[in-house]
Amino acid sequence: MSLPDSLQSARLQLSPGYPVGVTEAMIAALVHGFYGRIRTDPVLGPVFGRAIADWDPHLAKMCDFWSSVTLMTGRYHGTPMQVHAALAEIAPEHFPRWLELFGQTARELCPPAAAALFVDRAGRIAESLQTGIAVARGAPPPGVVRPST
Repeated sequence: MSLPDSLQSARLQLSPGYPVGVTEAMIAALVHGFYGRIRTDPVLGPVFGRAIADWDPHLAKMCDFWSSVTLMTGRYHGTPMQVHAALAEIAPEHFPRWLELFGQTARELCPPAAAALFVDRAGRIAESLQTGIAVARGAPPPGVVRPST
């Protein structure tokens, strides 16, 4: 069930991405650019390569995710904590590299205010995932890894 156009417009205008100029095209460029880097990264590339069999659906899902996070579209329907916690290969040392690549990509492809929003949200997501994965594995949560501003 989709919302009437007037409600969708109101939701968009209340979103954190609207005032800083986030668009669906910007999200797609960021997602595709970031995962292009991930796939060739010597640290993260092998981890993602083993976890993701078909990249096209994953990229579409990540565009939906970031659209929901920044534009409040509600398009993403998933359980990222469960998915990530199930991947035994993910380790705390992967998160700083993930944030570094994401931040580089955001700053290169987005205007400064939009990049700052994406980097902030990525830091919060990384913190949440690290904590959730540690708890799921019965380990104490690692130190918080936040992006540099």
